[in-house]
Amino acid sequence: MVSRAQGCLDRVLEGSRQGNLKSLQRIQAQSLFSRRVLGLPYAMTLDQGGNKMRENGFKLHYGKFRLDTRYNYGNLGFWFLWSLVILIVAAVLFTYISLLLKALKYRFAPVFPPSSSRAIGQEFTLTPGIGVYISPLPALTSVWKCQVLKIGTFLVLVFSISSLFALSILWRDHRKTVRLSFQVTAPYLHIGAIAIMVLLAWPVALHAVRADKKVTQVIIVGPYLAILLFLFLIPLGMYSPCIREMGTLGPKPALIGHRGAPMLAPENTEMSFLKTIEHGGDGLETDVTIRRKFCMSITVHSDSVLRKPQKRFDVNKKKFQPYDGVPFLMHDDTLRRTTNIQEVYPNDTGKAASFFSWDALQKLNAGTWFLKNKPFVGMGSLSKADQNQAMNQSIYTLSSFLRLADSHNKLVIFDLYRPPEKHPYRNLWIRKILDVILKESKIKRHLVLWLHNGVRPFVQSVAPGFQHTMGRKAPIEDLLKHNIVKLNLVYTDMSSEDIRKYAEANITTNFYVVNEPWLYSLAWCSGAHSVTTNAVHLLKDLSQPLFLMTPQQYNIMWILTDLTSAFLISLIFALHWWREKNFSCCTQDSNPVVESGTYNKFKTGIAQCKEKSCPQEEPERPDLTLLPGDVTTTAQCRTASHKPLDVF
Repeated sequence: MVSRAQGCLDRVLEGSRQGNLKSLQRIQAQSLFSRRVLGLPYAMTLDQGGNKMRENGFKLHYGKFRLDTRYNYGNLGFWFLWSLVILIVAAVLFTYISLLLKALKYRFAPVFPPSSSRAIGQEFTLTPGIGVYISPLPALTSVWKCQVLKIGTFLVLVFSISSLFALSILWRDHRKTVRLSFQVTAPYLHIGAIAIMVLLAWPVALHAVRADKKVTQVIIVGPYLAILLFLFLIPLGMYSPCIREMGTLGPKPALIGHRGAPMLAPENTEMSFLKTIEHGGDGLETDVTIRRKFCMSITVHSDSVLRKPQKRFDVNKKKFQPYDGVPFLMHDDTLRRTTNIQEVYPNDTGKAASFFSWDALQKLNAGTWFLKNKPFVGMGSLSKADQNQAMNQSIYTLSSFLRLADSHNKLVIFDLYRPPEKHPYRNLWIRKILDVILKESKIKRHLVLWLHNGVRPFVQSVAPGFQHTMGRKAPIEDLLKHNIVKLNLVYTDMSSEDIRKYAEANITTNFYVVNEPWLYSLAWCSGAHSVTTNAVHLLKDLSQPLFLMTPQQYNIMWILTDLTSAFLISLIFALHWWREKNFSCCTQDSNPVVESGTYNKFKTGIAQCKEKSCPQEEPERPDLTLLPGDVTTTAQCRTASHKPLDVF
């Protein structure tokens, strides 16, 4: 089966190399079996020349394929919290291992018989060669039980390794996010690390004081003190842009609504953009696709009607009137996620959005999906009025979007999607977009952040006044040469040094997609000019960055933390040393300890105290019953005629 699936993939790749689109269309049906074998969603798209083919779940590049890990809402149509699943399974397996270790502990722990047993020879049963006591609890000695434990432990090991591998792949893009988070949380993580070291001081001091050899004490205490010293001095090399002098913080970054306000309304709809404006957003971001509109009249049979004729179609000439492409707002290649196309056109769910006519698009609802499948975790409930408004949303045109932004004096930035092969506006799409901007909407040109880099010189010549924006970092000389005034960068490229360098050349920076308050605070402290966000309603309420403090405040916090922790750790070590020394003064004649076995030290001997502190006992038969609480020490006093009991 796998070989057959691989054969289908090979044929797809061969067809993509040859650019044979018809062959690819035929193979698309054949690859259904491959997708079933591989467990992939049934969706397929081609790039501009047919050279690259992408399936949801796999990417294929000239004979190579790799796992596409972006199993998010855009791929599945619903949120799959894989991280939560991994966390739950890890907790269950950790509990299993903990219980297993607990069982082993009781299996080999020293257990004492009831106090009614008086015969010393019947009190303990010693395992030869091990130096520990056997519990009367039933042992897991059967073969099948041992095999179950082995299999369970092996599965835990396999799951742990697989989880680490999966996290390293699925969170590849978030490694930089973790590093960025340290820049704002490092001062507080430092306090947390010091607190953990204070808690660890108790067992470290206990084992170090009880160690009989100096080498053992050094091995125990040495690494602990090295780590502690490192944590004490790490603030000397710590950097955080939110630790700065008073009055040096820049202005609050402007907020650009990513597809409007997708946490409050269906994305790329009029309601979504109005919500952004309502919550004080400074700009609007969207995605633009060009659709085609049929301008023709078709002669059909009497029992079917395809479209209402708009222009005469001469059957004898067999020619169609030209297409009239209209740009509209749509992020996905298809209409499946953000419309009700499954109900209206169930056979065209995988069809590219740009190939639908305007009449067909007008019949679709672009808001009901938002009420059924919430696109963000933790979204609040909508009011009744907002629910009714969302249910009546339709696909929004670019011209309407621009007029709305112009009327409220809001910046606009948009991603342009080139139409696919065989689309009538594949080679004229930029000109069509410019016609809508300059002629139909007549938006103020300084409000347009032009991001597309393909024909920038042409755009600069026909539409001067746009704020030209670059989507990647570049040398300042090149940016100034092409009249770039803004950079639109992913937030993982955030660097206060780069922001400052570009700002000196009058080039501002915008970062996307910034949704969390701590990340917005970092952008604010770093000097970012604006951010693209899904949470305008949340970030607008921040009056100052989180974790903001002056160097003097941080130095005080650092010094107090180090001094307090050093005092507590010293107190813990002194307490253990005093207890151990005080105890040893009263047990000078104690029996030697046993260093082998499961436990390093059993003090099961019966100590001999001074005669003046010894209570009188019956000389014939002392009560030597050992209770479970007497595992560490037993200080029963005996007369001079009796010697301490040597268990071993």
